[in-house]
Amino acid sequence: MGGSLPHSKLYMEDTLLLSHIGEPGDLVRLDYSALTELAAEIRGVIIATVSRNGGHLASNLGVVELTIALHRTFHSPQDKIVWDVGHQCYTHKLLTGRYTGGKRFSQLRQMGGLDGFPKYSESPHDAFNTGHASTSISAALGLLVADRLKGGEQRMIAVIGDGALTGGLAYEALSHAGQLGLPLIVILNDNTMSISKNVGGLSKYLSRLSMKAKYQSFRRGFDTLVKKTPVIGEPLYNIIYRLKRAIKAIFYTDNFFVDLGFEYVGPINGHNIAQLETLLSDVRKLDHPVVVHVITQKGKGYKYAEANPSAYHGVSAFSIDEGIAEPNTRMSFTNAFGEAIIEAAERNAAVAAITAAMEHGVGLAPFKERFPERLFDVGIAEGHAVTFAAGLAYQGIRPVIAMYSTFAQRACDMVIHDVSLQQLPVVFCLDRAGFVGGDGETHQGLFDIAFFRMAPNMTILAPAGRSELKAMLDFALSCRNAVMIRYPKADCPEECGAFAAPLENGRGAFIRRNNAPICIAFTGSLYTQALNAAERLASWGIIVDIYNLRFLKPVDEDYLAGLMDAYKLIVFAEEGVRSGGFCEYAASLAIERRCHDHVAMLSVDEQFGTLGTRNELLHINGLDGEGIAAFIRTTIEKNGLMAE
Repeated sequence: MGGSLPHSKLYMEDTLLLSHIGEPGDLVRLDYSALTELAAEIRGVIIATVSRNGGHLASNLGVVELTIALHRTFHSPQDKIVWDVGHQCYTHKLLTGRYTGGKRFSQLRQMGGLDGFPKYSESPHDAFNTGHASTSISAALGLLVADRLKGGEQRMIAVIGDGALTGGLAYEALSHAGQLGLPLIVILNDNTMSISKNVGGLSKYLSRLSMKAKYQSFRRGFDTLVKKTPVIGEPLYNIIYRLKRAIKAIFYTDNFFVDLGFEYVGPINGHNIAQLETLLSDVRKLDHPVVVHVITQKGKGYKYAEANPSAYHGVSAFSIDEGIAEPNTRMSFTNAFGEAIIEAAERNAAVAAITAAMEHGVGLAPFKERFPERLFDVGIAEGHAVTFAAGLAYQGIRPVIAMYSTFAQRACDMVIHDVSLQQLPVVFCLDRAGFVGGDGETHQGLFDIAFFRMAPNMTILAPAGRSELKAMLDFALSCRNAVMIRYPKADCPEECGAFAAPLENGRGAFIRRNNAPICIAFTGSLYTQALNAAERLASWGIIVDIYNLRFLKPVDEDYLAGLMDAYKLIVFAEEGVRSGGFCEYAASLAIERRCHDHVAMLSVDEQFGTLGTRNELLHINGLDGEGIAAFIRTTIEKNGLMAE
């Protein structure tokens, strides 16, 4: 296809073709030779940006040509593309005016910059906010139905990876879409597994033929004519329909999508823009749902990511020439959990681990090497993980589910109905609890305390360090009810004597006790911040005690109320949302027990968080050492406490 603006002219105007793409419509000016060069430029920009800022790399490198073809074929933002999970939207952002301008792509995942996921507050081209897997088909179908109810003719496209198809929500949406029969377009981005392999060149030809507009027009006309035939119309139509399915079955293995009412096309090379564009142009004309099966290579164009796409899925800053640096040798909470569960499994053959497609992210890769038969990766199916664990627990196995806090939200019903209600001893280890840098609103782990404190038969623990985490896991594995252990994406603090203090059910432990008039009581993830606050206060002549809450549920209320009565000021600091959280509970207890002195709360306002590092987010929410110290000093001065 020739372009009206020659490739050479673009180069005379600026160094990069990408500089001339202000909106998707600009792509039609480029011929296929220029598009190939554009794809290479996009990969270079993505690699350079992620190497500085961190982010999702391999998945984005795999969808460059597919994204270009989608934007050349469809008319965004009128036609809407919904990305699933959304972490592969970098090319989409570059093609929709965000390479330069007010929010430049160079500011990706930085505070005040571009989000790493689609955000319709950023651009009308971001059709729907995503960040958790398996949601795209449901969302796109809702957009499509709404458009038709308003008399529109827009096209809605859901781009979903084969990994996200392990989530049950995707199948619920596929079933509904097939039932409605509307022209939903589902792009299946297949980069690891083969789905419904086709056999031979003839089957590919038939698949391609079925997309031709002339064929579709003929088929609709023929079907209508047959149905109108007097007396025998409907029976004849049913016979012909079954005959077509039978003939198709000769060339296709059983196809789940076809059985649901979708047209199925593919597989097709996801890195050939011309082929993709030709096929998508035909698909655009269909009046019923279709699945387009596209084969792509994760990490394409960067040798390290091609060789190890899993390691380059989500990365921190790295050297482009040398690849990802050696892992950080500092102990993280994730590493500490990985060590603790291996030790527990060595002592107890009944211990099993479950992950929802996050084996490396939650620290279970070493466990898999040591106990491969006791590691169960259920795919992106958190709800199933919980109920599966409930079944294991019922039969005497001691299941430990490790997942991110933000993803635990997806299994709330199963936690309550299948675990808590039946009083089953399932252990939940929630990584990334609290603020999570880089991934923005969808990944903040601020809600787990509020969600799960209300569940009966649930214990919630918050470790402050390495030995405490191990002790809590051992405690959890000895309990007869569900236990949840929450910890942040952060370095695991060095040992201190208080961490070794035995766990007392419902009580915490003092990190520092000077019989001071003021106390900081914190949830485990804020240990470092509480210490820093105490040092700042000491420099102002204000001495404080520091109390590690440990148990967020159950709580020895008599003991906690006694602590609140013992201090002129006790400040509860919680890395979680205030509404329904521990601070709200402590405030309620203080009122109920008529604690006579000052009880103050520091937690997160009812919000979803934003972009930024964990330290930046703690700071702007007043939960770093500086913020806690300033809050205490202000409260003291406001209430004249030091004068008493």
